[in-house]
Amino acid sequence: MEEKLKQEKTSCIKVVLFGPESTGKTTLAQQLALHYNSLWVPEFSREYAEKKLAHKKPLTTKDVLPIAVGQMKLENSLAKREKKVLFCDTNVLETKVYSTYLYNGYCPELLEKSIQESTYHLYLLTATDIPWEYDIVRSSDANRQKMFAYFENTLKSYGFPYTVINGSETNRLKQAIKQVDLVLKNYT
Repeated sequence: MEEKLKQEKTSCIKVVLFGPESTGKTTLAQQLALHYNSLWVPEFSREYAEKKLAHKKPLTTKDVLPIAVGQMKLENSLAKREKKVLFCDTNVLETKVYSTYLYNGYCPELLEKSIQESTYHLYLLTATDIPWEYDIVRSSDANRQKMFAYFENTLKSYGFPYTVINGSETNRLKQAIKQVDLVLKNYT
């Protein structure tokens, strides 16, 4: 299992879209990939959760590692094909955030090790200032602001580089491009 959670070395810049549910991460990841003519990594946990919920099975602590492994597998696969910048619609750190939040602090040691050993150049933390949209996987709008604080505190606790992205869809894209351009300038 440990090898499956290992981030493979790559020369591309990795940017993570990070934040509570229904804050525009997927939209922004797709827009950025289009803007930079690059690839984006979809959110594995969404597909995983949709399958379980369709069979009326709730997510449990037993799902945490399979979700993290699935996310890392997708990321590693796409990173092999991308030479410039890869946009990750979440990563294993987001898996940890939800695991610790939903399961009373539960975080498998292997997940923590993967987080410590993985490298990302920038986290774009998406704010809750856009309307919440229902779908089968999302819980509710009630906790989004609390979750935003939890996400931000997690980034601060690790000392990971991040910037908050907020405002309209157009403004979010402009802010994100500005931050990604700075990273590309510093690392290429």
